[in-house]
Amino acid sequence: MKGKRLWQTLRMYSILEPVKRTEYLRKKKVFAELGENCSIEDRVIPLYAKCIRIGNNVRLASHVLLVTHDVSCFVLNNLGIKKADGKRFEERIGCIDIGNNVFVGTNSTILYDVKIGNNVIIGAGSVVNRDIPDNSVAVGVPAKVICSFDEFVEKRRKDIDYPRDIATNNQRISDDLIAWCWKQFNEKRTPSKEKGDL
Repeated sequence: MKGKRLWQTLRMYSILEPVKRTEYLRKKKVFAELGENCSIEDRVIPLYAKCIRIGNNVRLASHVLLVTHDVSCFVLNNLGIKKADGKRFEERIGCIDIGNNVFVGTNSTILYDVKIGNNVIIGAGSVVNRDIPDNSVAVGVPAKVICSFDEFVEKRRKDIDYPRDIATNNQRISDDLIAWCWKQFNEKRTPSKEKGDL
């Protein structure tokens, strides 16, 4: 990592809140575009960040990698392999375009030449190596669409919410909320007489 990118990455480590880090990235025009109401957890500036566009209302969780290049050319060139025209291989560089209203789960990787549409959820640990259409949920390695955005919303509507009086506070969780979470966790795994699981 060199020069400006190194300095910006070091600066990112000194900014504790992801929304403020994102504001820093926007102010410094690190990406080709960075929309409003975004949050980027990772502190490392991707290589060739100007090849990345990020829309509005985007959340990139921890350890999301935005990979704008492929340096397999070094291996091929060191082996003496040449292209069909006899030339050496060059580094492959491509763009990443992330639409509006997108969440990318932790430890996901988005490769170059990928467009993620609007209203998209990418599950944790996914590798996105092809375009993801609007209004979809994609997971896996490689990421594949598993349902529509609307189906995801309907599923989430059925989730049981924790009581507001024990809600998280600035990423702090109370003992009462921890107890509530464990109760919900265990109830899902306890056989019920109604289902005949005994």
